[in-house]
Amino acid sequence: MVRRPRPPAARPCLPGYDTLGTLRHLRTTEDIAGYDHSWFVLTRRIIEKEFALSGSEQNPDITAKDRAGFLRTRLLGKGAPGPVDAFLRKGADFVSATTLEQLVEKMNALTGKPLLDAAVVRRQIEARDLQMENAYSKDAQVQGIRNARRYIGDRLGRVATPHRILDPAAGPLIGVKLNILTRKTLGGIQTDLESRALGADGQPVEGLYAAGEVAGFGGGGVHGYNALEGTFLGGCLFSGRAAGRAAAARTA
Repeated sequence: MVRRPRPPAARPCLPGYDTLGTLRHLRTTEDIAGYDHSWFVLTRRIIEKEFALSGSEQNPDITAKDRAGFLRTRLLGKGAPGPVDAFLRKGADFVSATTLEQLVEKMNALTGKPLLDAAVVRRQIEARDLQMENAYSKDAQVQGIRNARRYIGDRLGRVATPHRILDPAAGPLIGVKLNILTRKTLGGIQTDLESRALGADGQPVEGLYAAGEVAGFGGGGVHGYNALEGTFLGGCLFSGRAAGRAAAARTA
C-alpha cells in the first residue's frame, strides 16, 4: 500500500499562531486582498493581560532586571502595564467604546470609509462567544485559550481568563487596526566563508567585509525561515567573528 503524505493542517489566522500564514491569507484571499489592513477586536480585560510590546524601552521592568517590578506589574498588578496603557490611550490605531455599534462606528471613522457592517461583526463575535459556554468546543481560538491556560505561567501572566467578548464586565471593547510592515529580509550581501563581500563577478571586493544583518542574518540564515529578534544574534556573532579573524589575518 502506498501511503500518501497528508496535506498540511490549515493554520488558524488568529493572534498567537503563525503570523506568516495569517499574512498569506490576508493578501491572497480574493475578497479581502485589496485592503491594506485588518482589525483585531478584543476587550479591556484581554489587553491588560495579553498585550506586550517589543523593544527594551517598552519593557523597563525586564530591561532593568527588576524582578519585584515584573511581578508587581505583570502578575499581581491591576490594569494594563504603563507602555500598553499609553498605546491604548494615545495610539493612532486604537479605538474603544462601550458598545459594539459604537466601536464599529469608530473603526470606520479611522479608515474614512464604511467598510464594516456592525451587524456582520456582531454575528461573528456572538458565534465566537457562544463557544465559550461549550466545555467541548471545537472552535480553534477557544481551544487555544484553554490549552495555553493549562500551563501555570501562561495562566498567571499571559492569557486572560476566558470570557465573552461582549460581556460588559470585561469591557470596554477595543479595536486595533493592524497594518502590514516588513521587519526583516531573508537576504543580504553575498559573502564567502571569510565574510568577504563578493562583487557582481563573484569575486571578493578587496578590503570589504559584511557581517550581521547586512549579510543576511536579519532573518533566516542558520536559524531558519521564522527567525526573529534575539535569534538573529547567533548568526551576527558567527559572521562577525569570521570577518574579524579574516581582516586581522590580512593586516597582521
